Amino acid sequence: MNPNADARRSGADTKTDPAMREALSWTQSARFLTTASLLNQLPPPGLPEVAFVGRSNAGKSTAINTLAQHRRLAFASKTPGRTQHINLFELGPADAPDARWADLPGYGYAAVARGAKLRWQQVMADYLAHRHALAGIVMMVDSRHGFTPLDKQLLDFVSQRVGTGEVKLLVLLTKADKLSRNEAAKSLATAQKVLGELATDTTDISLVLFSALSRQGLGDAALVLRQWQATAVHVVAVDGDTEAAAHAEPDAEAPPLSPA
Repeated sequence: MNPNADARRSGADTKTDPAMREALSWTQSARFLTTASLLNQLPPPGLPEVAFVGRSNAGKSTAINTLAQHRRLAFASKTPGRTQHINLFELGPADAPDARWADLPGYGYAAVARGAKLRWQQVMADYLAHRHALAGIVMMVDSRHGFTPLDKQLLDFVSQRVGTGEVKLLVLLTKADKLSRNEAAKSLATAQKVLGELATDTTDISLVLFSALSRQGLGDAALVLRQWQATAVHVVAVDGDTEAAAHAEPDAEAPPLSPA
């Protein structure tokens, strides 16, 4: 596991690091592509995709907007639970995109009707279990509260693909600006212990303290995502025929995630 958050990088550090500057320039290219309520409504696989997941109040949309340096790329509402579909974004040059981000429905928002939650969580479960282009998962966890039971359920759900190294994992401990230095260190240590249970010789797991307000961890997160893209493009390109052939609605639904 790579605990990237151990070092608190300042804005000045990010500006003087060429790799981070390039990574942030790349994440800034993110632009809306399409929205879908079912897997077979998504574009055929072919580019590596990174899924953004998290509880409805963990700051998922805000984190996406901060990484893209765009105020309203992902819809950040004061009312959690507004993302009801898979929203897909494209990155890289307009005439030669090289990656996609998928903003998945949030989970755990009690005020949403149970039927709607069941439907959204099934879409999310199907994507995480069956989407062949999925190269990485960015999971938002509120740094003040750590991994909730629902967060741990999601980790368990993706553990097989993460454990084999098929899918990489980046956990952003959001709202880190609200923590003292001691609280931040404790939040990191607790998260590392949870993620350590997933670690194998083949896993690629990173952890970053993140704040959209102070931009803490922004450069580190962008760098991780850029490195994923650089590694995944070759894999998808080599296996392109398999990816295209596999694009279809799954024969069976993935076991649902709990909507509660």
